[in-house]
Amino acid sequence: MYFLYHLILLLATATVKFLALFSPKMKLFVNGRKTVFSTISEKIQPGDKTIWFHAASLGEYEQGLPVMEKIKAQYPNHKIVLTFFSPSGYEVRKNNTVADVTVYLPLDSERNAKKFVQLVQPELAFFIKYEYWPNYLKVLKQAGIKTYLISGIFREKQAFFQWYGGFYRKALETFDYFFVQNESSKMLLQRLGYHNVKISGDTRFDRVVSILDRDNSLDFIEAFKNNQTTIVIGSSWPKDENLLVTFLNQCSNEVKFIIAPHNIKAEQIANLQEQLTKPTVLFSEKDGKKLSDYQVFIIDTIGILTKIYSYADIAYVGGGFGHPGVHNILEPATFGVPIVIGPNYSHFAEATALVNMEGCITIASQEQLNDAFDNLIMNADIRHEKGHIAETFVQMNKGATAVILNHINND
Repeated sequence: MYFLYHLILLLATATVKFLALFSPKMKLFVNGRKTVFSTISEKIQPGDKTIWFHAASLGEYEQGLPVMEKIKAQYPNHKIVLTFFSPSGYEVRKNNTVADVTVYLPLDSERNAKKFVQLVQPELAFFIKYEYWPNYLKVLKQAGIKTYLISGIFREKQAFFQWYGGFYRKALETFDYFFVQNESSKMLLQRLGYHNVKISGDTRFDRVVSILDRDNSLDFIEAFKNNQTTIVIGSSWPKDENLLVTFLNQCSNEVKFIIAPHNIKAEQIANLQEQLTKPTVLFSEKDGKKLSDYQVFIIDTIGILTKIYSYADIAYVGGGFGHPGVHNILEPATFGVPIVIGPNYSHFAEATALVNMEGCITIASQEQLNDAFDNLIMNADIRHEKGHIAETFVQMNKGATAVILNHINND
């Protein structure tokens, strides 16, 4: 099976290099890995103590951040090495302040895995939620490096639990401990004979709770909002925007809208702007404008959506008309904001739970979206009730980081 895996890896490597000729994202994926080993050699000296965190992309980074911050505080003499698989994680967070070294993870060949571990020499290794790379895990196990999965989640349909999943199950043997989000994940692992597992919960709750202690003020959003009811539309896709634009164009001038699209390519922003009949301003063109005169504010930049949610009276979180589904609902929830999402959310436990608790409204049509927004706009009591449910939900589920750290400190 290892031979087949290596063959697939070789084919995938060749395919990605070919696609990089045509795709900017694939070009980043390929070119970003060319300097990984030289960067590590430059930033990590013989004798340095290190701890390694691996995140697939941006969402996993945010999930692991509370643990990284606590580990950094507890091990001040260690260097934190952070790796990403995807450009959508690395390119956004390559200049983070929690890690001493941030690089792409070289592809999972045996040669790359041995060289990476030899250069980094981590005392501890953390994989966040997903990402089970057989060669890296094998080398870590052979080197006797304690390896943990944090905020893990397992589902019945994954290869580990199928008749053909022996190769993948082998990778699980390398983990010293699994910290999982829910009971079903624990039971699936126990079914395979793994009892080194604990339900810690989802560290993202700790991450979003910590946001409340930061300065979330943005003077330009304050000026735009101008004390009017404001709907913040976060991480929207064209399928979301088709419904949202229809509602927005016929909505009262007393309601303001902030749109932060998932994709901020110029042509897509221009297309969105052309569909709007209300006075609209872009973030990139805001300077010198009297922002209170506009009804729609399009955020054509990244990195400030979390702070913007603090100004929301209502939030719409995009992605729910695509696959795998809705984006992060916890950021608006932590601010006590009622949330509206599209129909595809079943893969996300926090969204499912909050829908069931009625702190989040799910819609699948123009009529349902119109009804949901109209109800929330016109009825402040309903807004406050659903916002309180969302805020309480986040507060009740914090604490996963403490569970993980307590175990590791006593291990």
